[in-house]
Amino acid sequence: MTNEQAAPRLTGGQVCAARFAAQGLGTPFAGDTPATLVPVAVTAMAGAHAQVMSAAELGIGLRVEGATRQDVREALWQHHSIVKTYGPRGTVHFLPAAEMPYWVGALSSAPPMASNAFPEGVRMTDDQTEAVIEAIADSLKAADLTIDELGDAVVERAGEWAGDLVMPAFQTMWPRWRQAQHLAGLRGVLAFGPNRGRKVTYTNPHRLNPFEPAEPREALGHVLRAYLNAYGPSTPQRFAHWLAAPKPWAAEVFAEAGDGLRPVQVELDGEGSGEAWLPADHVLFEAAADAAPPTEHLGVRLLPYFDTYSYRVGNQPPELLYPGKAADRVLRGNFQNLVVDGVVAGLWHVRRSGRKLHVTVEPLVTLTRRQRADLEEQVDRVGVVLEGRPDLTIGPVTVGGHA
Repeated sequence: MTNEQAAPRLTGGQVCAARFAAQGLGTPFAGDTPATLVPVAVTAMAGAHAQVMSAAELGIGLRVEGATRQDVREALWQHHSIVKTYGPRGTVHFLPAAEMPYWVGALSSAPPMASNAFPEGVRMTDDQTEAVIEAIADSLKAADLTIDELGDAVVERAGEWAGDLVMPAFQTMWPRWRQAQHLAGLRGVLAFGPNRGRKVTYTNPHRLNPFEPAEPREALGHVLRAYLNAYGPSTPQRFAHWLAAPKPWAAEVFAEAGDGLRPVQVELDGEGSGEAWLPADHVLFEAAADAAPPTEHLGVRLLPYFDTYSYRVGNQPPELLYPGKAADRVLRGNFQNLVVDGVVAGLWHVRRSGRKLHVTVEPLVTLTRRQRADLEEQVDRVGVVLEGRPDLTIGPVTVGGHA
């Protein structure tokens, strides 16, 4: 990083408008078949959180012109252009298959936030961890396996100790080897396969798209740029939060980017400004040179759980994305966000009944006639993505009850 150039001053509106555009929320990605554009959207999001599949399908679908949830599934299970695996923070993500060398190179080299929390007698040694990861990779080379099948295969290869039921989990006990399950994903040898009935399966992503992990420094530079394009301007502290990595290490990653990053000052309404960082060729540097404030109407969006744009992990400071009442009423819980002109302005729920989608929107602001029209269009778009017939109810905020 360099501080030799004066840091341009950006307004919150400029930041939101640029991130809207970068992520396909302003103008959805178009120009090819929807399924082909799914990895483009996932790339623009720096990975899509996929712990809740319906939320991931909706978040991606809203960013691709004409897309439905079937297009996302086609990209995942037929084209194999995205991979469902363990990503940032060890949580389940969709990642673009073409960028797996960088993601695996970066995620496998990032140090954990803390040491293994399991007590002695439960936690595995470094040698045992490597033995389990090797066993997982070998077990999944030939076929997709359920968790029980994978466990049997790991024990057969690594030893009986791997199957000891020592890990407390969901009122039961898991076998010891599962401590390394997410690490196998970060190493690029385990990903999610298609469900077998109601059972989850796992696969080795190299079976369909062989790759070699990129060298750590190159990989981290690539992932840092992806993060800043999706989440920026940002700081080493928020980057560390996003990856669940130590802050000093994240600061070193920013420092190693050198002149590839530039600082900016982001104005926070009524609260001064704070320094953050962007890639040196980012479009916001052109915006900063324009003295006129942005006048773009960003419109209304209904974003799902964990959406990259408004999810609080690794993202902009709360005062930028969650102004006023939203900080108290929405930020403190896990809700689907109503976003109006780039900032969170309420929450929403959807309840499916057959083909019907009952959408309830609970705004914290008074919607203008234009915003109400935008909302109705967005509800229709949610119906297209989720393949249902939506109806809309607008009501007061009742934080706590998910539909």
